[in-house]
Amino acid sequence: MLKHRGFPGRLPGTDLQFVIRRGNPKGVTKLVSRERFRDRSPVDKRADMAFMAALWDHFGDDPFERGNLDAGRLSWLFGREVIPAEDPFDPESYEALLKIDMSRARAAFPEVFEGEE
Repeated sequence: MLKHRGFPGRLPGTDLQFVIRRGNPKGVTKLVSRERFRDRSPVDKRADMAFMAALWDHFGDDPFERGNLDAGRLSWLFGREVIPAEDPFDPESYEALLKIDMSRARAAFPEVFEGEE
């Protein structure tokens, strides 16, 4: 499992993690597309925005390996702002390649991409 050095570990001031320390010995947690409802808590919305900002700062619009990125946090963006970068895509692989869907990410998190063109 690739460890993304320099990637933030969690949302500051919370227990919401962005990366995992080690792989799951029982198997890789599957990436799924989670529905984001309007009544989510403000801290969850902040975590989504901070995670997207970290993805953008760390990888830009280049494809990236899932590695030690937290499956739970990634699943809130998966299928919308973060999409598979390979076909076939294995949602249960630490080596799976992902990329940011720039048009959807800009629409969902405009404050992350202010001043970027």
